[in-house]
Amino acid sequence: MAKLTFVGGIHPYEGKDLSKDKPILEMHPKGEMVYPVSQHIGAPAKPLVKKGDRVLVGQKIAESGGFVSAPVYSSVSGTVKAVEPRRVAVGDMVQSIVVDNDELYENVGFYPVAPVEKLTKTEILDIIREAGIVGMGGAGFPTHVKLSPKEPEKIDYVIANCSECEPYLTSDYRRMLEEPEKLIGGLKIILKLFDRAAGILAVEDNKPDCIRILKELTKNEKRIVVKSLKTKYPQGAERQLIYAVTGRQINSSMLPADVGCIVNNVDTMVAVYRAVMEGVPSMERIITVTGDCVARPRNYRVPTGTSYRQLVEEAGGFVKEPGKLICGGPMMGFALFDLDIPVTKTSTALLALSEDEVSLLAPGPCINCGRCAQVCPGRVVPSRLADAAEQSDEEAFLKYNGMECCECGCCSYICPAKRQLTQEIKSMRKLILAKKKK
Repeated sequence: MAKLTFVGGIHPYEGKDLSKDKPILEMHPKGEMVYPVSQHIGAPAKPLVKKGDRVLVGQKIAESGGFVSAPVYSSVSGTVKAVEPRRVAVGDMVQSIVVDNDELYENVGFYPVAPVEKLTKTEILDIIREAGIVGMGGAGFPTHVKLSPKEPEKIDYVIANCSECEPYLTSDYRRMLEEPEKLIGGLKIILKLFDRAAGILAVEDNKPDCIRILKELTKNEKRIVVKSLKTKYPQGAERQLIYAVTGRQINSSMLPADVGCIVNNVDTMVAVYRAVMEGVPSMERIITVTGDCVARPRNYRVPTGTSYRQLVEEAGGFVKEPGKLICGGPMMGFALFDLDIPVTKTSTALLALSEDEVSLLAPGPCINCGRCAQVCPGRVVPSRLADAAEQSDEEAFLKYNGMECCECGCCSYICPAKRQLTQEIKSMRKLILAKKKK
């Protein structure tokens, strides 16, 4: 039987053995905690506290700035030190609430609103919105918005993205092993919003233990099925995942809901479960701290607001000076120049590598080998798009479907000339999207 997958893609070194076999470790940060008010796509949240205020674990410290927005909650108890701009992972200065952690972890008290069986669809969506849950696979789109399509009766599939195809990352893997009931519980809650939808737990076949556990736990669930996917990057990209499990196709001008699908990350579904069943808002992440420079690579349960520097200290520090620090995975993460940045709702990993292989390789001229087109999951010709981007030729870029690029990095990875194709295309896409917003 053919394995579920998509056309294109690559098989980079996985690097998951460094952290995948170690249980999640609870982290209790100290000192200063930083909460950017913009940890999501959409309008920034509006601060509710000021300097000198005392806050508790689970207290809302910033409210939604609109429908496409999400509130922010304190993950520690302590005193507000400042409300000021602070640096975040992408390098921007973002208005942030700074809390001096008193390490007492006094909380507001967490209670479910009502038994989930008695909740209406509107009440479930209100709980998810109020909990500040956003897409935790990296995009940060407010979850209540994603779960509110114009025609909910046309949703056929709710897909749990359990693929975790990015090299080195193992946080979703550990979640599935250690808390599978919460993942399945979150999926069942979301299915309550869509009467005719089936639930799909989509897992790459390099995680046979997760597949076995999830199948066992869902064997009596009539609306949920576990599907095994071929291990290949970027299997977890939304468009590629939808095609692999349903055969339906979307492009850059469409949403998954346009083909009857809703896709959520593992952590997002667990956050939905905790919000509805336990009354706990979004204020923690499972972070993979890994790489050949890390003394004790593993996954940590980290309160949002914790600095990456403390994460490194928790992992035993560096055994040697890193040549490259990455927030996220090596394919789609952001290079870091400073560890004094906070963990946010969209943080997934800290990767410390001894060599910056990209900077060591000088790009050469294109040899027209076509490898970039062979591996491109968006079915475009990256070399041609990069040429248009380098020449600032917006017309040619759009003519050759540049907006269909998902910025996965496959083309840069496979290019024998070591051209920075993804970076060129990404820059042009940003310029075009910025013009559209204006």
